[in-house]
Amino acid sequence: MFAEVALPLNVSQTFTYLLPGDMAVAASCGSRVIVPFGKKLLTGFVVGLHEDIDDELRDSIKEVEELIDETPVIHADILELTRWMADYYYAPWGECLRAALPSGALVATEKLISITEAGRAAILPTLVTGHRTAKDAALELIAKAGTINSRELEEQAAKTGTKPASVSALIRRLERAGYVRITQRVGESRLRPRLQNVVRLLAATGAASEPLIPDRDLNIDARAMEPATDAGLADDTRARKRRGAKTRQANGSKPLTEQQQRIVDHLGLRGQPVPLSELLEAAGTSVSAVRTLEKRGILEVFAREVRRDPLGHLEMPPEPRLINLTPDQQQPLDLIVNKIDQHHYSTFLLHGVTGSGKTEIYIRAMAEALRQGRSALMLIPEISLTPVFSRRLRSHFGSQLAILHSNLSEGERVDEWRRIKGGHARVVIGTRSAVFAPLQDLGLVVVDEEHDTSYKQDDSPRYNGRDTAVMRASNAGAVVVLGSATPSLESFHNAHTGKYTYLKLESRYGSRGLANVEAVDMREVFRRHGKQQIFSDELKEAIKAAHARKEQVMILLNRRGFSSFLICRSCGLAIKCQNCDVTLTFHKYNLSLQCHYCNYIRPVPKTCPACDGKYVHYVGEGTEQIEAMLREMFPTMHIARLDRDTTRRRGSFEHILMEFAAGAIDLLVGTQMIAKGHDFHNVTLVGVISVDAGLSMPDFRSAERTFQLLTQVAGRAGRGDRAGKVIIQTYHPEHYAVVCARAQDYEGFYQREINFRRMMNYPPFSALVNILVHDKEVIKAHGAAERLANELRQAVQDAGLRVLGPAPAPLSRLRNEYRFQVLIKAHNRRSAREALDIAMDRTLQAGFSPYSISIEVDPINLM
Repeated sequence: MFAEVALPLNVSQTFTYLLPGDMAVAASCGSRVIVPFGKKLLTGFVVGLHEDIDDELRDSIKEVEELIDETPVIHADILELTRWMADYYYAPWGECLRAALPSGALVATEKLISITEAGRAAILPTLVTGHRTAKDAALELIAKAGTINSRELEEQAAKTGTKPASVSALIRRLERAGYVRITQRVGESRLRPRLQNVVRLLAATGAASEPLIPDRDLNIDARAMEPATDAGLADDTRARKRRGAKTRQANGSKPLTEQQQRIVDHLGLRGQPVPLSELLEAAGTSVSAVRTLEKRGILEVFAREVRRDPLGHLEMPPEPRLINLTPDQQQPLDLIVNKIDQHHYSTFLLHGVTGSGKTEIYIRAMAEALRQGRSALMLIPEISLTPVFSRRLRSHFGSQLAILHSNLSEGERVDEWRRIKGGHARVVIGTRSAVFAPLQDLGLVVVDEEHDTSYKQDDSPRYNGRDTAVMRASNAGAVVVLGSATPSLESFHNAHTGKYTYLKLESRYGSRGLANVEAVDMREVFRRHGKQQIFSDELKEAIKAAHARKEQVMILLNRRGFSSFLICRSCGLAIKCQNCDVTLTFHKYNLSLQCHYCNYIRPVPKTCPACDGKYVHYVGEGTEQIEAMLREMFPTMHIARLDRDTTRRRGSFEHILMEFAAGAIDLLVGTQMIAKGHDFHNVTLVGVISVDAGLSMPDFRSAERTFQLLTQVAGRAGRGDRAGKVIIQTYHPEHYAVVCARAQDYEGFYQREINFRRMMNYPPFSALVNILVHDKEVIKAHGAAERLANELRQAVQDAGLRVLGPAPAPLSRLRNEYRFQVLIKAHNRRSAREALDIAMDRTLQAGFSPYSISIEVDPINLM
């Protein structure tokens, strides 16, 4: 039996391996295997099984080293979904499969180094002469250890100042010389539960039951959760004494020691299994006392699975109160439920203004899917929205809810994934990677804020979570609900052409009015004051008035840090990142200059690095500076900031939001993290510091993104009983994105933007493929881009396909690599794919590296 294996590497092909012995019977599609690849052992995924191959290939086929799973970890529907992803997004299938599993899915392999006889002989001369080179020192370390792994060797060498790269090169030289032997050891799979030692009393007869170890499929034996003693003996002192006597009688005449009696008493009081560590602390005793009682048959120690609950640190909400749906909500819900009842794939675009009650429709549709014995999946664009939605969903669905996103610890993610796979959780909420949740009988998929660019993965595989969710639902015969107050142009166009069913919620729940939006012309503010102002008079007065009414305020600036960059007033130097073609952002909290692309950090110079000038000027403002200025202007207000810098620590995001919701914070400054999904009823004022940077971005979607951001953040105001107000500061108040956002006029914006897209032949009227060629040497990067662009033009068969470039990318140097873009515009993706297949084959055959070419289908931004 031969296995077709997909490896998580940047290669488009799969590889064939022989399944020896019992593996041939046990292996299944979707199982993980350890296979040799070059000199390494890698984790791969079985995607096909064959009983025969061509005779001429048999001698070159390697054997599978180890079968990790006899029960597949990847369901057939996820296998099919990732195969589609690999084809559609021009991504390696193995990388798509890796993205579908928790991070612990790839079994680690360890490189072990041992010395040979030749290596031992090479040490002897140095021992005599005393002259030791780096080679000699390494050989002595290896000889002393017997066998050492590469990480330990690097750590030892680091103490002498040797870098890891130098150690790796040295090991390779020693192996080629025959001085060392390198083997690999396969580690344990990390897709396993966490087990905890638990203790319980046994029956008075002393007959021990069999140990309870959770099996591979997450079935915890119910006996592990049952009280082991009579409930009636729990709190009575005399009863405890009788129980002690009874125990002594049943287990021989030897009395219990004081420590042993405390253990028995504590277990009896608890009336249920107790974690061993907790028992030892509560009873003030040792492990040996527990083991003695176990040998005497008085108690039992067994392993029980412990769930690492990602919501364990949050206070859970009370039982949900029933909300009466409005006719506007009931009609869309009825249409969605009807399709769920039919088990028929359908996609709905639910276009509802902010605060219109879309979430309540989602929840009731999920409940209907569960009522039919099916499952439901809800995608949200950002991790920051998880606490709000997960608390609400857990109040409705309890332990049936699971959460998946990248900020969970590895253990939490594994536990949630196992609960879903075992059928113990049938409702899943998470960010884009949750689209791969191993749910069975999928009935409903909800994609909230479907327009959000966070659904697009930045690195390989570069998939769109929203579009992948639609494909998964299509394969499963499930219903999709795409929800947004500002749908993407593509989705709204699909609704107009009949590809999606259009549903609209016209007004806010409870007949609350939309916030009044005012645009302040900052050119006029400049003329009024004779210099540039960060805060207009209108915004300052509005903040003061809202605070006087004990109302809350949100201030949006979509740029973190204190200042955008530093510039020398003497020579004009702007201090840039050493790895990227961008200026460094000043962060005051740690007095550093930081690159937000590669995380390069350097201290703030006291003088200009170029001319030694003393007049270094801070230009532009970020959320950190805005927070400081507001604190100075409004010293009596409680002010907090919400951005990536303030939410690095686990739980900090939830803590800030909970404090704001409770009214402990008067004013919240933040980036786009505060712009969507949050429901604070006491927020009556939202201020937007500047939208002009977003409008000036060199991207055809800049107007759409600006309109969406303004409309979304405006939706945070006036969600309670009081009217809301929004103040937008801009130097371009006449821009149609700002004008339409002020009027909350989506249809008006759509008509202006769709005409521009049609005229320029941008999506949804064309399919785009962005090819980024990158290399540390600018000549190599440009040469590869030129070759690929020429091959594409020669491969074009469709008159509607255009190849643009190569041209330097807007960020022409990033992470120490030069970048060039080639853009394909096509009437359909098939013709683009055919041309790309031909051009890539020819380019790679010419000797260019596949690792220097990144392909993005349906790019969200062209930076």
